[in-house]
Amino acid sequence: MATQPKLAKTKKKEEEPTFKWEGTDKRGVRVKGELRGANQNMIKAELRRQGILPLHVRKKAKPLFTFGDNIVPKDIMLFSRQLCTMLGSGIAVVQALDMVGHSNRKTKVKELILSIKADVESGTALSKAFSKHHIYFNDLYCSLVHAGEEAGVLEDLLDKVATYLEKTEALKAKVKKALTYPAIVLVFAFVVTAILLIFVIPTFDDLFKGFGAELPALTRMVIDISQVFQKNWYLILGVPVVAIVGFVEARRRSRTFYQWLDRMVLKLPLIGDLVATSANARFARTLSTLFNGGVPLVDAMLSVAGATGNYVYEKAVLDMREAVSIGQQLNFAMRQSSLFPDMVVQMVAIGEEAGSLGDMLAKVADFYEAEVDQKVDTLTTMIEPLLMAFLAGIVGTLVVSMYLPIFKLAAAV
Repeated sequence: MATQPKLAKTKKKEEEPTFKWEGTDKRGVRVKGELRGANQNMIKAELRRQGILPLHVRKKAKPLFTFGDNIVPKDIMLFSRQLCTMLGSGIAVVQALDMVGHSNRKTKVKELILSIKADVESGTALSKAFSKHHIYFNDLYCSLVHAGEEAGVLEDLLDKVATYLEKTEALKAKVKKALTYPAIVLVFAFVVTAILLIFVIPTFDDLFKGFGAELPALTRMVIDISQVFQKNWYLILGVPVVAIVGFVEARRRSRTFYQWLDRMVLKLPLIGDLVATSANARFARTLSTLFNGGVPLVDAMLSVAGATGNYVYEKAVLDMREAVSIGQQLNFAMRQSSLFPDMVVQMVAIGEEAGSLGDMLAKVADFYEAEVDQKVDTLTTMIEPLLMAFLAGIVGTLVVSMYLPIFKLAAAV
């Protein structure tokens, strides 16, 4: 059976390479496993410290293809639920991390969890171990886990984290569905049109040249467009790709562009309303989860700002946080931002008066998540026939333009 010696004092670093090793333990039994380290000598020294005589130590080869192995939010969501379930069954944290880590099929997720396990084994608090991997465990996540450790209710807080992640991912998936579908149809329409103009229309053009008759205006226009596509196809197909890549990079690298884009999205018909509803749902769900988890309101709003998913709302929440930090009630600060509907402000006011702010925010989140569901269905129902009509119109125009000369010739005969 493979064994995994423990690392003492030295920390596991994600950037260090992994080495496969084989050796014999004190009883002479052959054992093997994997360890992270700077080089082979360090791995051998660590094995000897654990009472293992190293026989073979070699660097683990990286897989040629790693598609689908990257860590995504869904992986963190599943890990949180699994860890919560195991802790609820009475399993110790280290053992639970070990079981969840070794049962995961994705290499990077397994390495991440086992790295956290190694830190916890060495005496690091679980929240601190999570915070070392901030790219996967944000301030909200670490704050709730820390609050659970401090209050001795880690299992309950992990359950809140898991539930929050599940609802957040479901909300993201619904919004992505509404925005992705039209984009896919438009790309498909562009590709079909390009194929017809570059490969199909030229065949008809050669046929029409043998007629020796004047072509209808629509046919002549389509043939001219086809010739432009044939001569500049690399530009016509390449420019949209470059534009999309440039757009994504500009949004990622330029904060000014990112802020401008988020403001413009809110002004779009239908889409803007969906994004605003989603931001309201995220605001309410995140603040409810943190507040019910025992995180102070002012501290919680710092995490809430980044969770709204839109710069306009993020800035508004940070301004509200400043107002709350000097003693203003949350509902007054929300009203001044003029971004939140009256219903939300009133529910928050009632929650503050009754001392049940977290529960009221949870009800607001439930309402707006249901609203997102309804808006996504409505948007899809409205856009689908419009996109189909648009696609049919383009293809139909091309087909009719090519058959017009044939109909004209047949009528003359």
